[in-house]
Amino acid sequence: MAKIHDYDGPILEIDKLSISFFTRLREIPAVMDFSVKVAPGEAVGLVGESGCGKSTVALGVMRDLGKNGRIVGGSIKFKGRDMASLSDDELRDIRGNEIAMIYQEPMASLNPAMKIGKQLMEVPMIHEGVSEDEAYNRALEVVTDVKLPDPARMLSSYPHQLSGGQQQRIVIAMALMSKPSLLILDEPTTALDVTVEAAVVELVKDLGKKYGTSMLFISHNLGLVLETCDRICVMYSGEAVERGDIETVFNNMQHPYTQALFRSIPLPGADKNARPLVAIPGNFPLPHERPKGCNFGPRCDYFEEGLCDKEFVPMFAADEAGAHETRCLKFQDIDWNAPLVAAETKTKGEIGEVVLSMKNLKKYYEVAANALFGGGETRVVKANETLSFEARESETLAIVGESGCGKSTFAKVLMGLETATDGTIELDGKDIGSIPIEKRGSKTVADVQMVFQNPFDTLNPSMSVGRQIIRALEVFDIGDSDADRRERMLKLLDLVKLPRAFADRMPRQLSGGQKQRVGIARAFAGDARIVVADEPVSALDVSVQAAVTDLLMEIQREHKTTLLFISHDLSIVRYLSDRVMVMYLGHVVELGTTDEVFAPPYHPYTEALLSAVPIADTSIQKKHIVLEGDIPSAMNPPPGCPFQTRCNWKSKVAGGLCEKEVPPVKDMGNGHQIKCHLSDTDLKEMEPVIKLAAAE
Repeated sequence: MAKIHDYDGPILEIDKLSISFFTRLREIPAVMDFSVKVAPGEAVGLVGESGCGKSTVALGVMRDLGKNGRIVGGSIKFKGRDMASLSDDELRDIRGNEIAMIYQEPMASLNPAMKIGKQLMEVPMIHEGVSEDEAYNRALEVVTDVKLPDPARMLSSYPHQLSGGQQQRIVIAMALMSKPSLLILDEPTTALDVTVEAAVVELVKDLGKKYGTSMLFISHNLGLVLETCDRICVMYSGEAVERGDIETVFNNMQHPYTQALFRSIPLPGADKNARPLVAIPGNFPLPHERPKGCNFGPRCDYFEEGLCDKEFVPMFAADEAGAHETRCLKFQDIDWNAPLVAAETKTKGEIGEVVLSMKNLKKYYEVAANALFGGGETRVVKANETLSFEARESETLAIVGESGCGKSTFAKVLMGLETATDGTIELDGKDIGSIPIEKRGSKTVADVQMVFQNPFDTLNPSMSVGRQIIRALEVFDIGDSDADRRERMLKLLDLVKLPRAFADRMPRQLSGGQKQRVGIARAFAGDARIVVADEPVSALDVSVQAAVTDLLMEIQREHKTTLLFISHDLSIVRYLSDRVMVMYLGHVVELGTTDEVFAPPYHPYTEALLSAVPIADTSIQKKHIVLEGDIPSAMNPPPGCPFQTRCNWKSKVAGGLCEKEVPPVKDMGNGHQIKCHLSDTDLKEMEPVIKLAAAE
């Protein structure tokens, strides 16, 4: 099959593309004047916040805009052919065969009732008419390529028998079955753990090289784009605002929006007190309410009335070769290297007495070994294994680990949604681990609150924002009268920096970041002592993340709240937390202050986690560690050390000890603990995973 190398011009050439959606009321322009080129074998990253038109561009390329979407200007050429001139049959031949797309949610692309092998074999059988035997052999080859264990077993499995990371690899395998010339990846790793994400990204890069595939990589994660792409195109509100190669754009940005994006992500060196993140002011404009002139104008630090709000702003060349472009009228007048005007430095509240103490907490579940029909023997799932730690007033303790490590189970026990199997949880000296939530007093319920990952699932869609907060106040027995509670609700809206007028709005009228603020207001309604924040910003855009994390810190300073921050994003953890607890398969494998956990010696798992985090900084060098395989099941944990099946250091320990015994907890001094069989000498020899590249 020589189709990949039979064309030497740009594989994809989008020129001045405009796409609109038509409703009964109006035309809604989703993408305007958008141009990008993808050369053979090149990976181009398309970056921007939700709603900026990234996925619309991808659907435009696939000609899959539904009934209401139309291309109203410009052109999309694939290998020099204008896609608009192709017949339905020609389009069908190109889609899936020459252009393949990988979506954010793997189950959207898999048929739950069909074995994996059959789904993969369909692709070449339909597109190329190959025999069943050849299709099977090719399926076996790509499943091996995407590094899945036991490929033959994978092909005879159903999608539900695979983990999220394995499903996403199957979708990538499916896209590669016909060796496409162009692969469009739409946020392909958002739903995955950071270690799995690192492996999937590595895989996509290797396969791109192996098959010579060009890629359009859509993401809001700048670190990921830095690690996977050659060039970048930054989008804002339907337009490309900056284009160029990765190094140039990251080190010499020429558009205020790109600069604002970088200021709102926690790069190494950001500090919540000395150098807080800077959130982008204001909100993203709705498509039918875009401002005149520059779309970013109302939120821009360099906005000039009478210039930026006059007329349509075209793209300008920002270098002599014209390879770096920006959609800014003032890019030559701005001092891009000017130091950031010092944001107000915050003082960290004094860390006080112990509020929460957990001793040898265990949480086991009994489940039927045959989950489908129940009955028969039962098995024990050890979700939490002897957790012990303390959290103090005004402290942020981060709890880090992959899905399935027991973070959320422990949060449920703390909240009273589950009760502990063994051990104690003391809140202000009183054991609450064995008291379910319905038996807890309103004061205890108000004291331990939670902010959830997905703000959409936690609000009642048929109740106004104000009513939902007042309802929480009623449950916590706060306020003497309705007027009293209403006044407190308005103050809570002030606390989370939402306009008081939002009290009468319904959840559907709010953006994701605004809904998350309502969730935070509700959690703090009863002056909570402890707030468990379970991935509270992972569903939000980077600029909104900065505002929400800053808000949590500010409320913590004011209310001396203890914050338990559950996350797998180590960049945010490093920025926010005072101490970090790393969990793996129900065990605490490392516990210490943030500085201790982020500097060697590490637990081998912490080392791998740090290496997996994508960092949007070209001056950073990272040690490269990719973990093989997924977390083992808590129903069938490995013998000995829980991490031994994936550990790269195991060979250093003599006598197969890692496979026989659970390691002891080592005290590295200062309360820094590591649960590992490695000798002190080996631990001391560990090198930093993340370091600044030496100046040229």
